[in-house]
Amino acid sequence: MKYNERIRDIREDHSLTQQKVADLLHVGQRTYADYESGKTRIPVDSLLILARHYNVSMDYITGASDVMTEYLKK
Repeated sequence: MKYNERIRDIREDHSLTQQKVADLLHVGQRTYADYESGKTRIPVDSLLILARHYNVSMDYITGASDVMTEYLKK
């Protein structure tokens, strides 16, 4: 699964709107929609914010793994 599909699926699983996630990332809704559609690449720092927010590993959120594990905290 590609990361853009994964971030959409996780957002929907948490019943969040694109606007709510865009606010979390401090970007516009259109920009976030472009991340989900794959039109624009999401910055790594934004992926980290999402991984922390959803408490999932970076491997899972980026699609490198299909195993949902918790975000490792320091």
